[in-house]
Amino acid sequence: MIIVISAQDNTPESRVDPRFGRAAYFLAYNTEDGRYTAVANEQNVMAAQGAGIQAAQAVVALHPDLVVSGNVGPKAFRALSAAKVKVALWSEGTVAEAIELVKANKLQAADGANVEGHWM
Repeated sequence: MIIVISAQDNTPESRVDPRFGRAAYFLAYNTEDGRYTAVANEQNVMAAQGAGIQAAQAVVALHPDLVVSGNVGPKAFRALSAAKVKVALWSEGTVAEAIELVKANKLQAADGANVEGHWM
């Protein structure tokens, strides 16, 4: 399973970024081999619009099964759902903590976006 987490920095010790589209990084974690891959999201951090969709496209290229972020807007949620990627909403700790919660089945997939478009 590949889990992608929105992150404020590029390490597992970084805080989960509550913003999906404007997160500083995405950390992909492969549960089979324990490897992390950090992907910078710099093109979307200050984007005037379209950050969520562009971030979703970048994340889908990592082939995740699940995305963890604090907030996901409607367009990003639809783009991830169209690619069969589930979304769990959580940003109360670190990337490593999010992964442990997923492994323990303590994070549930969301039914939809939890913020309006253009949320910052």
